[in-house]
Amino acid sequence: MVCPPISWFNSTSWSGFKKYKISEILFFDRRKWTTVSGTEDSFFEMVSLRPGGVYTKAQLLKELETLASCGMFEKVDLEAKTKPDGTLSLTVSFTESTWQSADSFRCINVGLMPQTKQMEMDPDMTDREKLEYFRSQEKDYKRRIERSRPCLLPFPVQREVLQMLREQGKLSARLLQRIRDRVQKWYHDEGYACAQVVNFGNLNTREVVCEVVEGDITKLDVQFQDKLGNICEGNTQLGVIRRELPKQLRQGHVFNIEAGKQALRNINSLALFSNIEVNPRPDEKNEGGIIVEIKLKELDQKSADVSTEWSIVPGRQGRPTLASLQPGGTVTFEHRNIKGLNRSILGSFTSSNLLNPQDDLTFKLEYVHPYLDGVYNPRNRTFRASCFNSRKLSPVFTGGSALEEVPPIWVDRVGFKANVTESFTRQSKFTYGLVLEEITTRDETSSICTHGTRALPSGGLSMDGPPTTLSGTGVDRMAFAQGNITRDNTKFVNGAIVGERNVFQLDQGLGIGSKFPFFNRHQLTITRFFQLKEVEEVLHGHYGGCVGDLPSYDAFTLGGPYSVRGYNMGELGACRNILEVAAELRIPVKNTHVYAFVEHGHDLGSSKGCQR
Repeated sequence: MVCPPISWFNSTSWSGFKKYKISEILFFDRRKWTTVSGTEDSFFEMVSLRPGGVYTKAQLLKELETLASCGMFEKVDLEAKTKPDGTLSLTVSFTESTWQSADSFRCINVGLMPQTKQMEMDPDMTDREKLEYFRSQEKDYKRRIERSRPCLLPFPVQREVLQMLREQGKLSARLLQRIRDRVQKWYHDEGYACAQVVNFGNLNTREVVCEVVEGDITKLDVQFQDKLGNICEGNTQLGVIRRELPKQLRQGHVFNIEAGKQALRNINSLALFSNIEVNPRPDEKNEGGIIVEIKLKELDQKSADVSTEWSIVPGRQGRPTLASLQPGGTVTFEHRNIKGLNRSILGSFTSSNLLNPQDDLTFKLEYVHPYLDGVYNPRNRTFRASCFNSRKLSPVFTGGSALEEVPPIWVDRVGFKANVTESFTRQSKFTYGLVLEEITTRDETSSICTHGTRALPSGGLSMDGPPTTLSGTGVDRMAFAQGNITRDNTKFVNGAIVGERNVFQLDQGLGIGSKFPFFNRHQLTITRFFQLKEVEEVLHGHYGGCVGDLPSYDAFTLGGPYSVRGYNMGELGACRNILEVAAELRIPVKNTHVYAFVEHGHDLGSSKGCQR
């Protein structure tokens, strides 16, 4: 290779042991005969020297040699002048390299290909030997282009670069810099953070070839770490991790930062790790390759937690004192990631008296078994089985908006539930299963309540109202099948939810239990989210219907935070069929939102058939 001539002004008078501080770097273009500050010239990034830095004479000479051999200059000189304060003012004097004009552009991916090493041309070669040398170089480069792979750069961007070549006319080093910046900008904007332009070929022909290393993934390395960050053997099977990774993050694909973020979210959704890192690093064995490292710190497999509540009341002389030495609270425990397959057992118990739990005890014990068809099967089904007990205030047995408060009725449920959930996407799924439960209605004293309160013409209240259960005894037992299908493509755009969510749920009684209940209860919910400039709009519709032996406590209610807002739950009525529509505007104001909504609910004439 024949390098451009280089020079060093007054270098012989300088000491090789002394260090010099550079206070200024200037660029002098010999063709334009202009001098500009270093930071304002596009060639500034090619210089590793920086104002304020301290360098030796050898380092300055090395910088000059690097500039001379980079191919961007026909001639480059480095001139140093000493200022009165003893610092150096450095001027890079150059003649920019130029080539013949080009009317064609090609972008190739040279990742994982060895870089070409140009053989030095012997200055004693004859003209014929030089001709053979150049022909050999040209053949080698054509073979390199043939072995390369197509790049990801879209045709619109390539046409844009081609237009730059045609408008410029003669090809120059600055134009190559502009082309490089435009190509790299597209890659980086699209998330290909490891992509870079490494070379331009065919500069003495009518076609410019842009060589890009896109960042091909050569290896995926999953590492488990202990609490101190040391590499250790993990409990989680690798198949559990790999199935959560996007395809674009696997070997043979080009690394994309968005795929890395998606992998973080997917792995985090497993709830198995306290710390997750996804880091790309260069592959030292494969030039241009990328190794994706996934570092994981596992949570403890077994955990337990106890939270207590103590009631404090005023005592003597106003001093605070405990209302009771018996604490209330919740006990939870979890055994996660059984056999490294993300299976888990979870339990929770809640009572107002943990030392002697009574009728208010609620519990839930659940077993979760993901990957029902196997870890390496693309079908994503999860089996869940749970035993539960819950107590909730019934919104059906209320006095309504026209009456005074009436004694509440509590609905206790205890039973078993098993279902299978098949996930189609992260948000869309299909669930089907079986529910066996015993339902007990109770009054304020926790006694079984067979009938609700009804109003008398005189304005009084009577406890001979409608029956609270299907059996009339205050206790119902039943079995029913349950299905739910959710189609959800909502996403966050500039902090706002955009998209649509549709949910259909079906409960089918099997005729097993008290009075052999056979019923069909179905619901359809449709929600649309829109973003209108800075205002979010939500349209919502809900239809529910029932046919058969529907217990009163499972009737639909009008009013409440999930129905017609502005009313208490069930205040407007209870019904067997329901239709609700709503429109909502969410207006951001500083760090909060202002909501405006219009809602309408209708019982479709079914309230008469619902005893309350």
